[in-house]
Amino acid sequence: MKTLFERSVTGRHCTILPACDVPECTPEITRKSEMRLPELSETDISRHYTELAKQTFGVNDGFYPLGSCTMKYNPKINETAAALPGFKNIHPTQDHVQGCLELLHTAEEYLCEITGMDAMTFQPAAGAHGEMTGLLLIKRYHELKGNTQRNKIIVPDSAHGTNPASSAMCGFTVINIPSAPDGCVDLDKLREACGEDTAGLMLTNPNTLGIFDKNISEITKIVHEAGGLCYYDGANLNAVMGIVRPGDMGFDCIHLNLHKSFSTPHGGGGPGSGPVGCKAFLEPYLPGERIVEKDGEYALDPRGAESIGAVRGFHGNFLVVVKAFTYLLTLGREGVPEVAKNAVLNANYLKHLLETTYDVTNKGICMHEFVITMEEMKKINGVSAMDIAKALQDYGIHPPTMYFPLNVHEALMVEPTETETKETLDEVAKIFLELHAKALEDPEYLHSAPHHSAITRPDEVTAARKPVLRFPFND
Repeated sequence: MKTLFERSVTGRHCTILPACDVPECTPEITRKSEMRLPELSETDISRHYTELAKQTFGVNDGFYPLGSCTMKYNPKINETAAALPGFKNIHPTQDHVQGCLELLHTAEEYLCEITGMDAMTFQPAAGAHGEMTGLLLIKRYHELKGNTQRNKIIVPDSAHGTNPASSAMCGFTVINIPSAPDGCVDLDKLREACGEDTAGLMLTNPNTLGIFDKNISEITKIVHEAGGLCYYDGANLNAVMGIVRPGDMGFDCIHLNLHKSFSTPHGGGGPGSGPVGCKAFLEPYLPGERIVEKDGEYALDPRGAESIGAVRGFHGNFLVVVKAFTYLLTLGREGVPEVAKNAVLNANYLKHLLETTYDVTNKGICMHEFVITMEEMKKINGVSAMDIAKALQDYGIHPPTMYFPLNVHEALMVEPTETETKETLDEVAKIFLELHAKALEDPEYLHSAPHHSAITRPDEVTAARKPVLRFPFND
């Protein structure tokens, strides 16, 4: 597919921009040379973006089982609410608008109730940003207590990849502990890792294998007895929201992915929202201003000197919160746990259809996702997880998360989410089984897949190591 610069023809133009409604800038601050822009007709532009749209795959196009990312369907009512002029046209400095403050205040109440936390900030822009914010709360807690020797964060090998990165970014040393044979945290290894230098533990439950750790209360107890705090990575909350609360499991702080569990679009760099909730003893350290209500009026109350300081401007991506709030109002108290139950049901149904043919790591009941390993198949005839993922594209299926978690070789992590129908899951299972048969009969078919997509098998190593980030002009 050609870029806009390759489509450009000198002298070609169109008029699609409205007339300028502000004074033109003075000559002394204008550019000294013309901007390098492609010259195109409106037809050229329209066809270019239509072609791009046809080559883009999203949840509106087909099955999107992106494990641990909960890429589920986003109800259109969310978009309608976020487009209301009173929300869409507000400026961040209009921090007195009662409707917006009430929405943020009520959303905080709802999310604290769902998670078992006491306070929350909406400043963090996404999940990893929320991780950093939560870790800074833990760091501030220990600093103010004079426990500067507590500089280690324990991270299980089944954790999300951003956990160790966020810990290192906040100045902590990462202590990785292995999983037990059942896929849960190895309690003996955890006890060995805990000590006077332990700042905290980062954990998601259910974990990336789709297993709810049966020892979760013991895990948080071990860390607390060592003087550390427990951080809950909320990426997998979709499986348990409304059923069990991280705060009741013993976690002290948590980040949520509003752009995952609470049904607002994400991907391609944003927008996202990763609010951080915490127990009352950590509340003074939260960033940003608190929204307080008194006699029916809402106002902003600055936090004290103990706060970690702003991690983003104002109250984060406000319209993402509007969409998540709309989703919660639509579901109601009964609908939130129903989402979790259906997510778990769909994952177990699809797993049941596949596990007699594919090698599934968890033989028992899973939660929201399950992991397939292609390790044995690769040994037998060279068909890898990558080959299956590529071949799925020919059937209009987005590949699952690949090669993760790291403690499973040749992994495919499948998360169907609650929004898929039984008919869709039956069809998906049929395709997976067909590809397994092809892997045994004709490995080369999978090695060369996909056969019908716009891009087949790019050199991914070179693309990652030597990306072409700008158009190569000839002059």
